[in-house]
Amino acid sequence: MKQFWVGLVTAFFLFLSGLNNGNAKMTSTFVRSEWPSTDIPLDNQAFAVPKGRNAPQQVHITQGDYEGKAVIISWVTPDEPGSLKVQYGKSEKKYDLTAEGTVSNYSFYKYKSGYIHECLLDGLETLQHYMQSGADAVLFVGDLSYSDRYQYNDVGIRWDTWGRFVEQSTAYQPWMWSAGNHEIEFMPYMLPKAPILFGTQSNVHLLTSLCSPAIHLLEELKKVDREKTPWLIVLMHAPIYNSNEAHFMEGESMRAAFETWFVQYRVDVIFAGHVHAYERSYRISNIQYNVTSGDRYPIPDKSAPVYITVGDGGNQEGLAGRFLEPQPDYSAFREASYGHSMLEIKNRTHALYHWNRNDDGKKVPTDAFVLHNQYWGGNLRRRKLNKHHLRRTIQPITDKFLLDSE
Repeated sequence: MKQFWVGLVTAFFLFLSGLNNGNAKMTSTFVRSEWPSTDIPLDNQAFAVPKGRNAPQQVHITQGDYEGKAVIISWVTPDEPGSLKVQYGKSEKKYDLTAEGTVSNYSFYKYKSGYIHECLLDGLETLQHYMQSGADAVLFVGDLSYSDRYQYNDVGIRWDTWGRFVEQSTAYQPWMWSAGNHEIEFMPYMLPKAPILFGTQSNVHLLTSLCSPAIHLLEELKKVDREKTPWLIVLMHAPIYNSNEAHFMEGESMRAAFETWFVQYRVDVIFAGHVHAYERSYRISNIQYNVTSGDRYPIPDKSAPVYITVGDGGNQEGLAGRFLEPQPDYSAFREASYGHSMLEIKNRTHALYHWNRNDDGKKVPTDAFVLHNQYWGGNLRRRKLNKHHLRRTIQPITDKFLLDSE
């Protein structure tokens, strides 16, 4: 099966976590120096408005179907609606297909947005848009622009500048979004109407959004065909398992409502943000708890997903530097610093995950593991078929990581 990358880059960057439960839990001793967080000035070149009258800006791509063969292109024109037609093709410099989109805008106090265009391009053959990371897609688990710290017209202005700032990535590779509290609590009209299930190159399903009734989540989980899309990844904002003092137990109501489904439908990994630090769990669950059983604490569960908190991508509020002690048995690794992650899916049974500390512009490999697919990993026949291939592909990458991390 073709090698496939998913880049997990966020103001809540994504990380994927280990396999075997055990007692090798670790709290990193690394301490990052912090400085007061300040916004980039509005006149910074990163926010520059494109030259030319009514020139398109804030271009971004997101996935448009379950099969990985469609994208939604969005862009903004500042002065008036632009053309709704998009020309595209299946080979470079041959744009023989045309699609027509829609346009809308909104007002917020006295701020009036530009004209927001959206157009669905379907019938595509691949979705390989690479930047330096070589990633196919970016997963963003909420809290985007932090514009809620502003008021009135400045809210919309900060959204515009943020849109231009991330355009260097969003215009070239799909971003998958999930809403965070900085969007939901202050910009309620941005709430998704239902969970969205994404497919990427027929390898991964991404289930995102916690803003909708639980019945929609269950319906979406039932739709996933693991024969076609082996990997099932859930994105949410507030973590279910979190041993940091910041936002501790805030996800408990979601755990009680959803955890049984995550185990039942063999979710591989769950990424969350909200807590401005990094933490990954072992495979654990707390689905046996009830008021009479006395089983109050999470226990090892090979059928459960790995939970990864990646609220470490950068923010205006600083790091969440105080973890609870002693470290819970379910917590495998935790560190209060900024970072980013990369998930490499090798085939339908195995994936590699890397978490890298961002240390003043330098990437420092810090945590990594091999992830077994919950649905396919238990199939012994397919594991035997892939065994020799894995020796050739996984071992060199793992060795290189270990050397870099010493």
